[in-house]
Amino acid sequence: MFAAAHALLACGQSQRPDGGRGLLAVGAPAPEFQGSDAAGALVRLSQARGRFAVVYFYPKDETPGCTKQACAFRDNFSKFEQAGVAVFGVSRDSKKSHDEFRAHHELPFALVADESGAVQSAYGVPSKLPGMSARVTFLVDREGKIARVWPEVDPVLNVTEVLSAAEQLGRSS
Repeated sequence: MFAAAHALLACGQSQRPDGGRGLLAVGAPAPEFQGSDAAGALVRLSQARGRFAVVYFYPKDETPGCTKQACAFRDNFSKFEQAGVAVFGVSRDSKKSHDEFRAHHELPFALVADESGAVQSAYGVPSKLPGMSARVTFLVDREGKIARVWPEVDPVLNVTEVLSAAEQLGRSS
């Protein structure tokens, strides 16, 4: 399984709009994007400046792994809020699909409808299948730079890893 995931990421190293290849590296500026929050309001990554933000890419709304991951973020959302960490889920699904997914699972965080794949491309996230992103998570620091990258994500365990890293980095800065 590791070999298959590694091969997927290795062959998916397309060129990003900034001229780089592969996933954004630690220290790189996190590209701006916008999505909608649980109330339907427009939110931007730049609005999280001054605190940490999780940007997690997932393949598709309502699929088993993606639902587990979204619900794990939902179930731990109060911990992210207490730690001052914003959460953004990004997929190639439409806003309508995201709205239905959010309502069905009572997701309290922002979802980004990246139908064109522009956000996926800007972060260097490879395609799992045409029109779908691989499962990758970024932690963005208070200055808007990539602080950590998880290129191979377990949909359930990733939430604890990200929260732990955010808390650790928050204490050290």
